[in-house]
Amino acid sequence: MIIRKAVLPVAGLGTRFLPATKAMPKEMLTVVDRPLIQHVVDEARAAGIEHFIFVTGRNKGVIEDHFDRQFELEVTLTEKSRKADLEILARDLPEAGQMSFTRQQSPLGLGHAVWCARGIVGNEPFALLLPDVLVQSEKGCLAQMIDAYRALGPKSNVIAVEEVPADKVHMYGVVGVGKAKGTAFEITTMVEKPKREEAPSNLSITGRYILQPEIFDVLTTQPRGAGNEIQLTDAMITLAKTQPFYGLKFSGRSFDCGSKIGFLAANVAYALARDEIAPALRDEIKKLVD
Repeated sequence: MIIRKAVLPVAGLGTRFLPATKAMPKEMLTVVDRPLIQHVVDEARAAGIEHFIFVTGRNKGVIEDHFDRQFELEVTLTEKSRKADLEILARDLPEAGQMSFTRQQSPLGLGHAVWCARGIVGNEPFALLLPDVLVQSEKGCLAQMIDAYRALGPKSNVIAVEEVPADKVHMYGVVGVGKAKGTAFEITTMVEKPKREEAPSNLSITGRYILQPEIFDVLTTQPRGAGNEIQLTDAMITLAKTQPFYGLKFSGRSFDCGSKIGFLAANVAYALARDEIAPALRDEIKKLVD
C-alpha cells in the first residue's frame, strides 16, 4: 500500500535549548537557512508524502504560519524584484489542504502524541518522522524505507536503524537482528536503553518509522511507562506480537538536533554540502581550529 500520510510530533518544549526556545519552537531553529521542520518536510515530500499531520502544543502557532503564505512579505519582495526569494517561497509552500494540525493538550509522551493523530490518519499505514532528527543522505531516509516497505508486503512495520558505539547503546532504543528480507531484516526484539552487556545489538532506533494503523488501538490502552508517559516503543513491542517489524539500516547519517552538539554538527554538515558557502566555511573553521 502507498504511504500517503506522515505524522510529525512538534509539541515538545525544547528545554535543552532555553532560552532560545522560550518564545520560539525548537522545530523552527534553523540548520543553515531552513528550519528543522522544513528539512524534515522536504524529506517526506521527496518520498511521496501527500498529507502532513502536525501534532502541536501551546505556543506552536508559528509552525502553522511557516507553512502558510505571507502576503506582506510577498508584496515587498515583488516590489523589489526579488525573484529568487519569491521562487524559494513558492517552492516550499504546500498545496491547500495538504497540512493538518491537531493539538496534544498534555505532554504525555511520544506514544500519546502519535495517538492524537489517529482521527486524521484513519485506517491506513503512515510514516512517523521526529522533527529533531535530521538524516543527511543522497536518497532520503524515508524514501529508502518506503522502497523496503513495498517489498515486505501488507501489515509490515518498518523502523530506521543505525549503528552506534557499543558504549552508548544505553542511550537509545536498540533492536535485535533476525533474518534478512530484501534490504531490511526482521526485528526480533526492541529494548529501550539497555545496559551494554544486555543490548541485543548496536543498532539504535532512529526517528523514522512506517507504522500500521493498529498501533492506535494499542496506544488507546497502553499503560504509562518510563517517565510516567505513554511510550511508543512499549506500544510497538505489543504490536510486534501480532504484526511483523523490520529494521532498515539506511544509507546516510543522522543528527540528533535535540542536543546542542548534534544541532551544531548538523549545521556544519549541511553547510559543507552547499557549494556556494562550503569553501568560505572551511576557511573559517580552519581559523577557529588553528
